[in-house]
Amino acid sequence: MTQADAPHRRIVVIGAGFSGLASAITLAQQGHDVTVVEKHSMAGGRARVFEADGYRFDMGPSWYWMPDVIETFFQSAGTSVSEHFDLIRLDPSYRVWYADGPVNVPAGLEAVRALFEEMEPGSSSSFDAFMDEARKKYELGMDEYVWKTGHSVTEFTNPMSVVRSFGLSMFGSLSRHVKSFFSSERIQQLLEFPVLFLGSRAAQSPALYSLMNHADITLGTWYPEGGMYELVRALQNIATASGVTFQFDTEVLEIVDDGQKVSNVRTSAGAIECDSIIAAADYHFVEQQLLNPKWRRYSAEYWDSRQMSPGALIYYLGLDTRVPELEHHNLYFDVPFNAHADKIYSEPGWPDEPLFYAAVPSKTDDNVAPDGHENIFILVPLAAGLADNRKAQDDIWENILDRLSETSGINIRDHIAYRKEYTHANFEMDYNAFKGNAYGLANTLNQTAFLKPKMRSKLAGLFFAGQLTTPGPGVPPSLISGAVAAREANEWLTSLPRRKEAVVS
Repeated sequence: MTQADAPHRRIVVIGAGFSGLASAITLAQQGHDVTVVEKHSMAGGRARVFEADGYRFDMGPSWYWMPDVIETFFQSAGTSVSEHFDLIRLDPSYRVWYADGPVNVPAGLEAVRALFEEMEPGSSSSFDAFMDEARKKYELGMDEYVWKTGHSVTEFTNPMSVVRSFGLSMFGSLSRHVKSFFSSERIQQLLEFPVLFLGSRAAQSPALYSLMNHADITLGTWYPEGGMYELVRALQNIATASGVTFQFDTEVLEIVDDGQKVSNVRTSAGAIECDSIIAAADYHFVEQQLLNPKWRRYSAEYWDSRQMSPGALIYYLGLDTRVPELEHHNLYFDVPFNAHADKIYSEPGWPDEPLFYAAVPSKTDDNVAPDGHENIFILVPLAAGLADNRKAQDDIWENILDRLSETSGINIRDHIAYRKEYTHANFEMDYNAFKGNAYGLANTLNQTAFLKPKMRSKLAGLFFAGQLTTPGPGVPPSLISGAVAAREANEWLTSLPRRKEAVVS
């Protein structure tokens, strides 16, 4: 009998969403033994998929933005996006419905400049300056900020990042920043909508987030042929090929420690011993429900004081007819913009006339609906924490049907072949989502970067990934979060004493 150094460590990843898959891939490719535990029957988390009556619905994310970040992650895993699925750039990127009709936002910087010039004559020079600053912020963010752990402010104040940020509007409000370039209310809404739907109103978001306008306008809006779940499928295939084991239909009941560090994960299928854990489930749920209270970094009062991103009321709709007036992505800004935003952030409640978003992937993909039919995903952003309200939800549904019918010239009610509603309660039940949130924490200045919940737990060996920690909500940030958490875990594991195992000679 001789002794040999153990070649790897045992790691459990809780949750098979984007951050969990990214963590699992990264750690497995570093030689570790990785098991992903997922409560659902498939990978994807909020990005799961379901089929019904000939329709295939992506359940959550529908915007494929920041393709450079996704490609970078695939290349770090030794592959490329094109080896797994084809990407289609959408043109127009999306259609915006105003009270007096639609406006298509075209693909490409030059085309959007021309559109803005029509909306606000003489704005081309302002557009160029605004987009140049957005590009610099995006490049600075990718190079200096988003791949940081967020442990300390010092990570974000190195000399290079300070020099590169000189002259950029970073900490004033995004709303004020946009208004300093454009007077057109429509242009302002177009440039502010990404933060409204992904975490905060523009008046509360730092101007740093104009980087999202570079992602939108310059990098473009894409669609993975087959649907957004193709990205999940590709990541799962990469993970499996890297040696990751998946345990589906398995709930985590407790994170067990030995008094100093993680010891095992108790699940509905039994205990799994481990050296480290990546918690890629809801941060609040893991800390408050799965962890020994003495290891909790944040109190219930802390969580209650956080400003959450919007929740969402979602409808999956199958129509037995085509709707020519709709594009792949449609934003309905045909009602007062600020009135709904107030109901999300200032005076939480149910909006009388909701802004909403409608994705129609059947415009691009023939495989998501029967021939001659339309597949429509409708999302209404709502204040997090709203209890489901049948009357309010029914009123919103009827309002949406009226507006879809009016703008399309088709009586939508007469053509509904399939309908499914997904509410705050579903988010809480399916994802243990704190206050039913859909996107995590709001992107406010006091919840940005090192002010977000920390990746590293007080319990040694436990690390957090996902939209409630750095860098924040969205598909590309979740991939980054998973990769960074995996890097942190690997560094911690390499600091442990070498484990010896008996080997028969």
